[in-house]
Amino acid sequence: MTPTTPRPLASTEVREIHSWLTDMDGVLVHEGKALPGAPEFVRALRDADRPFLILTNNSIFTARDLRARLASSGIEVPEEAIWTSALATAQFLAQQVPAGSAYAIGEAGLTTALYEAGYTLTESSPDYVVLGETRTYSFEAITRAVRLIQGGSRFIATNPDVTGPSAEGDLPATGAVAAMITAATGRTPYFVGKPNPMMFRSALNRIDAHSETTAMVGDRMDTDVVAGIEAGLQTFLVLTGSTAAGDLDRFPFRPSHVVDSVQDLVALV
Repeated sequence: MTPTTPRPLASTEVREIHSWLTDMDGVLVHEGKALPGAPEFVRALRDADRPFLILTNNSIFTARDLRARLASSGIEVPEEAIWTSALATAQFLAQQVPAGSAYAIGEAGLTTALYEAGYTLTESSPDYVVLGETRTYSFEAITRAVRLIQGGSRFIATNPDVTGPSAEGDLPATGAVAAMITAATGRTPYFVGKPNPMMFRSALNRIDAHSETTAMVGDRMDTDVVAGIEAGLQTFLVLTGSTAAGDLDRFPFRPSHVVDSVQDLVALV
C-alpha cells in the first residue's frame, strides 16, 4: 500500500501528540497477521518512549494472551500496553463496589480481570451480572443471568458489539446476547467498552495522558472514532479495517484525519 499524506476532514492540521491510543484488530493486525506499517509504528512508539495503549473490545483474552498473539505477528509490546474491555469493566466495578461480587459470563480475559480487581465470582445473589464475550454461550448460563437480574443484580456488559469475526463469518457477540437478556428482563446493561468514552478516559488515566495531546487510531467510525471524539482526542481513521473511504458520508461526525494505514503515522510519532 502506498503511503499517502493524511487527508484532513474535521481539522486542517495535526495537533501536537504526546500519547497514543490505538485499536488492535483492523489497525495493527488482521486475522493474525500484521497490517502494513504496524510493527514499525509500535516500534517507533517504544523507541520514542511515547506513552501508548492498545485498546480492544475483545474480552475473551487476557492482556498476556494478546501480547503473545501480537508477538506472533511480529509486533512486540509489553503486557501493560494492552487495555481490554474486560480490564476496563473490572476497574469500573472495583470503583463502584469495591470487593464486590459478580456472576460472569465470559472467558479467562473477563474472569481473570474481575478476580484481580478483588471481585468474588458467585452464582448466589451477586452485586452484578457481568456479560462478556465467549464462543460457548450456554442457554443455562443465560437463564441464570436472567433470573439473577430479575432478583436484583445489576447488569453490566463489557462491550456492545453485536457480532464478532470468524473464519466462517460473523458470530453472535456480547451485544446480541445482551439484547436477549434485556428482552427477558426489561433491564438494559451498562456497556463499559467502546464507544463508551469511559474506556478511553480510563486508558488516559492509566498512562497519565491528557486528551488534548493524545491521538486515537481506529478503523471503525461507530466505536473508535466517535468515542475518541467524545473523549476529546484527535482521531485518525485507518482504511485497513471495517470502514472504507466511501462509508464516511454515512456518519454525522468526522475523524480528524484519514490515512491508508498506520504506516502513514510512523513519521508523526
